[in-house]
Amino acid sequence: MDDRRTVKVSKYVSKHLRHQPERIGLVLDPQGWVEIDDLLRAAAAHRFPISRAELDHVVAANDKQRFAVEGTRIRANQGHTVPVDLDLPEAEPPAYLYHGTVAAALDAIRAEGLRPMARHHVHLSPDRETATRVGARRGRPVVLSVDAAAMRAAGHVFRISANGVWLAEAVPPQFLRFS
Repeated sequence: MDDRRTVKVSKYVSKHLRHQPERIGLVLDPQGWVEIDDLLRAAAAHRFPISRAELDHVVAANDKQRFAVEGTRIRANQGHTVPVDLDLPEAEPPAYLYHGTVAAALDAIRAEGLRPMARHHVHLSPDRETATRVGARRGRPVVLSVDAAAMRAAGHVFRISANGVWLAEAVPPQFLRFS
């Protein structure tokens, strides 16, 4: 499978498992799972046929590990805008986590902190390098440090997705370092 096809399949699956399952007639269970055969049938019916081998390749090769497969089911690991409960347990974060953004967002972040926007959680990275890549998707990246230890001590809850993305409901501005 060539790289362009891999990206197209990944984006298509991500769109329909995270944001618009109804667009192709999928119904996610409460935890975001759908039968793989249902996904493949729906994609084919909507003129985007995906083979099982292509899907398996996308799941295995995705550098962000966006998808999880459990038996005959698949789901996105995080980033949903549709209601799902990923049932992720609370986790003890490292002392600092990181968030990649762009300069245009800094005034709002200074005033309001990090908010999930259309998603269910704020996504945080375990290291500066990952946060830099995340921020670079929208322009020249700015990396913010999150004092996760202080947040946790103040009672904030952290969860970690299957692919290592840290999730928080919000990050108030007092826990952010703009450096």
